[in-house]
Amino acid sequence: MAKRTYSDARRHFGQGAWTLASNAHLTGFITGQIYTGPLKTACVPGLNCYSCPGALGACPIGALQAVIGSAEYKLSLYMMGFFVLIGTLLGRLVCGWLCPFGLVQDLLHKVPFLKKIHTFPGDRVLRYLKYLVLLVFVIILPLTLVNVIGSGSPYFCKLICPAGMLEGGWPLVGLNPDLRKTLGNLFIWKNVVLALTIFSAMVVYRPFCKYLCPLGAIYGLFNRVAFYRYHLDASRCISCGKCRKACGMAIDPVSEINSPECIRCGRCRQTCPTAALSAGFKGPAPTCPQANVSSVKGEAL
Repeated sequence: MAKRTYSDARRHFGQGAWTLASNAHLTGFITGQIYTGPLKTACVPGLNCYSCPGALGACPIGALQAVIGSAEYKLSLYMMGFFVLIGTLLGRLVCGWLCPFGLVQDLLHKVPFLKKIHTFPGDRVLRYLKYLVLLVFVIILPLTLVNVIGSGSPYFCKLICPAGMLEGGWPLVGLNPDLRKTLGNLFIWKNVVLALTIFSAMVVYRPFCKYLCPLGAIYGLFNRVAFYRYHLDASRCISCGKCRKACGMAIDPVSEINSPECIRCGRCRQTCPTAALSAGFKGPAPTCPQANVSSVKGEAL
């Protein structure tokens, strides 16, 4: 059997198409004005800054903070329902296919002049940081640090989110001279965060997704129960380790299938020489004849 290789081209095309579709307010990039029409009341699945001049929908993390920090509302059934719906349907497929900032990180990692780091000591521990970011900056701080009228700020968007600076901050500042006059230390800080994210994305695959993204943390909680799931046919698996080496998120698809870290990119499935891994809304693929698997095992040896 011929070797199976993986290609990100189809996924990148899908990511790019979705990014363009969800940021189709093209006049915003000319006028510097944010779209405020009726579509903006609905959330898009991925991390896409509300303040991006082209954004047609709202960022789910930004919307969640707006509700939590509101003087009138602390809980939104719409937001809870949105996360449950998208999470139970797709899990972190959103991260791999529908997140504009995920595409940015994917492309940055293809920059060839820096040595890539697949994993490092402490990598697994650092991945819990995104849950802390979700708890502290998205929930606790907007809920507790409020002004005189009881409203909290969107602290994650304000202090951490590099997507906000790239998609919203830079375009708005570039297109609005009056806005440039108001820049201060916060703008400098956000640029430092973005610069560090860009540099680290060229070295480590999707560092923001792995260590900081609260949206990925939420969707990851649904990975094991989502309708779209990965399946392993143990009778086909020859334990060659190719899927583990291909995984950009540095997980083992055999022992950690449907891990909260899996972004459903499909690299493991494309690389597997025996098609032991499958994915979809349906059940696992039918078991192949043992004779075919045996021949592949012989080639692997």
